Amino acid sequence: MRSVEDILALMGGAEAAAAQCQVGTEAIRKWRQAKSIPAKHWPAVLAATGLGLSDLTGAATGSSGSHAAAHHSSAHKPSATNTQETPMPNQVPEGATGVLVLDDGSVHWGWGFGAHGTQVAEICFNTALTGYQETLTDPSYAGQIINFTFPHIGIVGTNIEDMEAATPVARGLIVKQDVTEPANYRATLNLQEWLKRHGVTGICGLDTRALTARIRDGGAPNGVISFPADGRFDIPALLAQAKAWPGLKGMDLAKEVTARQSYTWDETCWSWGKGFGTQKAPVHRVVAVDYGAKRNILRCLADAGCHVTVLPATATAEEILREKPDGVFLSNGPGDPAATGVYAVPAIQGVLAAKVPVFGICLGHQLLALALGASTYKLERGHRGANQPVQDLATGRVEITSQNHGFAVDPDSLPEGVRATHVSLFDGTNEGIAAPGCFSVQYHPEASPGPSDSHYLFHRFVAMMAQAKA
Repeated sequence: MRSVEDILALMGGAEAAAAQCQVGTEAIRKWRQAKSIPAKHWPAVLAATGLGLSDLTGAATGSSGSHAAAHHSSAHKPSATNTQETPMPNQVPEGATGVLVLDDGSVHWGWGFGAHGTQVAEICFNTALTGYQETLTDPSYAGQIINFTFPHIGIVGTNIEDMEAATPVARGLIVKQDVTEPANYRATLNLQEWLKRHGVTGICGLDTRALTARIRDGGAPNGVISFPADGRFDIPALLAQAKAWPGLKGMDLAKEVTARQSYTWDETCWSWGKGFGTQKAPVHRVVAVDYGAKRNILRCLADAGCHVTVLPATATAEEILREKPDGVFLSNGPGDPAATGVYAVPAIQGVLAAKVPVFGICLGHQLLALALGASTYKLERGHRGANQPVQDLATGRVEITSQNHGFAVDPDSLPEGVRATHVSLFDGTNEGIAAPGCFSVQYHPEASPGPSDSHYLFHRFVAMMAQAKA
């Protein structure tokens, strides 16, 4: 049997080995650290070195070796530093109670928490240090399992005020550290119990940094997290489930999270010591089309002096205009804008033809772009976090924004008369557009990461309505 160092030397060094196995140099570093090479790379290694299979067994068998376990919270659980792939389908490491299986065949063991169950979705990562309850209840996360890069998720517990929807919408969560009891005066329930009550499955003990790097370098994979009550895992079946899931491209999820009927909203933003307020003297009538609207967006509209009527995502132009709105708001939401646009775009075009001011956020931004004649595309890894710098092209001012989207507007497709207004300083993607009588942004001004960098957008919408009425 050969050591990892011997094998790398035969392959011409770390960089040459990375190229021949089609992995990054970070993967090679992990092979050296673990003193093992994952079995899925053996064919490439054998072809490059001329070695025999017996040279790779034993110390170089990678994930087929034993997994370390750690004593944690009075139970044996797998160490986060030993989260590995395994080519042995149903061999459960000692203490493991949960597993993440990706569609590339990699298997990551940990321990489950929250509700028992199995969920398949796209795996994305979120870089925010705070706001995990708002994230889990944001309807834009429908169809996704969230890998949190911040390790200490659960430390502030949960409460009824930080819900962005009636129930969590994300299909699951992945965290590094075990969930502890909360240490915050606003907490009314710990995260573990909150997840159980809402039927959401989580897994912890994984190397979330390595998973984030996998998503960053290779795009968002489909995957399955499983936390079975009986402790039995059928890895081949879970892998088949991950591979069979169609992915978010072409998927209309707005219909799954939208309101089932219209309603009015008058709750205003939260303030310390007072909680939420009530808008009792609105100036403008706004129809908010709900593609998966966050509650705090509706609060910001009410706070800005609006009487808000919320209509389902499938509302037609006639149904929207029947409310005699001074302005129409297009909400955030999940899924592929091109799929939702089948019914949303004609409605938006009807509103624009009626010369009613329009403001869109996130999915609403993408749908407005489609209605104006532009196109959208799926990002490889998306933007999800509360630290995203965006530049206003008109002023040069930089805003720190909160974002959650996996699709974007193609700026090269913007037709004449539609201009780009904002751009991401991370990757140069479009973050805002404007045309006569309408504007939209890709990010979430209501989430206040700046904390108030982007609140001017709601006032811009109000000013646009006032000018149209005048």
